[in-house]
Amino acid sequence: MMAHSMPQLAMLPVVILGALIAAAAAASSRPHPLDPLSAAEITAVRAAVLASPLVPARPLHFHYVGLDEPDKPDVLAYAYGTTTSPSFWHAMPRRALVIARAGSQSHELRVEITARNASAAATVISHAVHRGVGFPAFTLEEQVAAEALAPAYPPFADSVRRRGVRMDDVVCSVLPAGWFGGAARAGAGAAAGRVAKMQCFVAGDTANYYARPIEGVTLVVDLDRMTIVGYKDRVTYPVPKAEGTDYRAGKAGPPLPGAEPAPGVVVQPEGRGFQIDGHVVRWANWEFHVGFDTRAGAVISLGSVHDADTGLWRRVLYRGFVSEVFVPYMDPAEEWYFRTFLDAGETDLGPWAYPLQPGADCPANAVYLDGHSADQDGNPVKARNMMCVFERYAGDVAWRHTESGLPDQLITEVRPDVSLVVRMVVSAGNYDYILDWEFKTSGTIKFSVSLTGLLEVKATPYTHTDEITADAHGTLVSENTLAIYHDHYATYHLDLDIDGTNNSFVKNVITTRRNTGDPATGGGATPRRSYWTVQREVAETEADGQVGLDTAAGPTDLLFVNPGKKTRIGNEVGYRLIPVGSTAASVLADDDFPQRRASYTKKQVWVTPYNKSEKWAAGTYADQSTGDDGLAAWSGRNRGIRDEDIVLWYTVGLHHIPYQEDFPVMPTLTGGFELRPSNFFERNPILRARPATTHGHSANCSCDSATAGDVLL
Repeated sequence: MMAHSMPQLAMLPVVILGALIAAAAAASSRPHPLDPLSAAEITAVRAAVLASPLVPARPLHFHYVGLDEPDKPDVLAYAYGTTTSPSFWHAMPRRALVIARAGSQSHELRVEITARNASAAATVISHAVHRGVGFPAFTLEEQVAAEALAPAYPPFADSVRRRGVRMDDVVCSVLPAGWFGGAARAGAGAAAGRVAKMQCFVAGDTANYYARPIEGVTLVVDLDRMTIVGYKDRVTYPVPKAEGTDYRAGKAGPPLPGAEPAPGVVVQPEGRGFQIDGHVVRWANWEFHVGFDTRAGAVISLGSVHDADTGLWRRVLYRGFVSEVFVPYMDPAEEWYFRTFLDAGETDLGPWAYPLQPGADCPANAVYLDGHSADQDGNPVKARNMMCVFERYAGDVAWRHTESGLPDQLITEVRPDVSLVVRMVVSAGNYDYILDWEFKTSGTIKFSVSLTGLLEVKATPYTHTDEITADAHGTLVSENTLAIYHDHYATYHLDLDIDGTNNSFVKNVITTRRNTGDPATGGGATPRRSYWTVQREVAETEADGQVGLDTAAGPTDLLFVNPGKKTRIGNEVGYRLIPVGSTAASVLADDDFPQRRASYTKKQVWVTPYNKSEKWAAGTYADQSTGDDGLAAWSGRNRGIRDEDIVLWYTVGLHHIPYQEDFPVMPTLTGGFELRPSNFFERNPILRARPATTHGHSANCSCDSATAGDVLL
């Protein structure tokens, strides 16, 4: 049981409250129903799958092993219910979902776990073969195996030799082939099946091998048979030089003279202000559960905020995560047209969450979280320090006012803004995504997607912009180096439960009116000729829940309200969606194959009714998907969404036109959005926040920071 139910239960009779506490204690030996799988559980799941006669084919490779989350009503009863029976928690099934490849088929298995300790046991309870289009995400092991094929492939060795490159300096990368209407576009000689493209680069004197592509060469690999089935060497361009491409300290040149700020450190003289109990984080007026999924990475669940005026904990978010990251490049050439990546669905996000660097990725006051995933053989793999949690002191203001209008008085009231951040960094190939969940005492949740890392570039004969006479599909950022135009679309799945399960989606549209006077309200004909007012539209169906934010007639406010809950003066309680920064939407043609696969990127906002199986915006099997299973297809059913359990899908979109400052490594660029209380509280929820205090610590003091303890996810 989550502790935030206790303030509500404090009003219950002592006998009932005691029984609830006893029930919670009895359940503590079992994992929280939304806890990610432990190493012992993954080991048990592996043994159960390999022992099952339902999939006799070998080899069997594990492509996804994750929590098969319980039904939502059961989780809500666990977290917020008032049942006093310990058997309720112990009876809730603990299950895993496994997607595996064997016999050139994708198998879905559900496995029930009967214990969590080192002797955990598991049993396969269902099995199905995926008969539709698409394939599961690549495993790390098969990518490494495919990359090892290139040096031993004679035609590729000839291509490398003709370019005057040492094979020892060559690095290859496996890239999804996408879907372009049929298997023929997979490459010369390719057969229909689970294929991928492979592009190669030259490292040599730089760690930034992405800056030195072997342009014009494409390999096609059959991942099931692990053999090269297609090859093309179409054109020869100079390999860009290594000079000026390395980003490592000591390799990029001496430190900037006089441009670096003085070092600083976060000082918390009374210690950290948050607690982590298992996977439950408690801070200020927030409580939520932090999980991990190999496809999505960080998963935030059961987010509740404390209402100080009522003494109650109130629900905001049931479950949220990054559902997909779509990155299409804008060069239609043979070596580039297929680079339209679905990072979460084709290669997973979790395996690319490498250990965070203390004091750099996260401040000195951070606590680091570990996680577990399964490798291709189904064995657990521990990812250390793959998320961090910290309090942010940015010098911002939560609220303030200075009043000088009173006689002989100057009143100034200021409250500092302190927030709690859960951060994960995903290094998906050349790009790094810094993904922040920021919780504010005002009740706001801020979502940030920050891009940095290395550009994906194309070798070219151009050495100066004067030589470019046609569309180069990118920016010349260095000699013989074009950085290709591209987009980034990070789509969030947010199951909102605003003060309860049944919510509605409201669009407040600003409408201009002429002033004709209204005698009924005492407003006669004044010189004022116009004003604006709000036209409120409640979405009835999914078609009404699709919103493009970049249109001139777009709504001003988008709200998620609970029509069954009202404030004291009659307003529906709710949260509003506030875009922060870029709100780009896709401008690709609707009939273009990548756009068909990610058609949801045409609009930033989609609202659908809750369905446990609808989690991944590009569909469960994203590799070589066709767009027939995913967010746009589900929304096409046009189901009702008024006063229902609804899900917000929001896409943070950025059109990226590269510039020379983005090379060789890109300064961080951030976009995002907020969910902010709107008539959720009776008044400013942090009105009674304490003013800032000092503790006698100098900002320049030399302090020993406490060592952050690892927390196991």
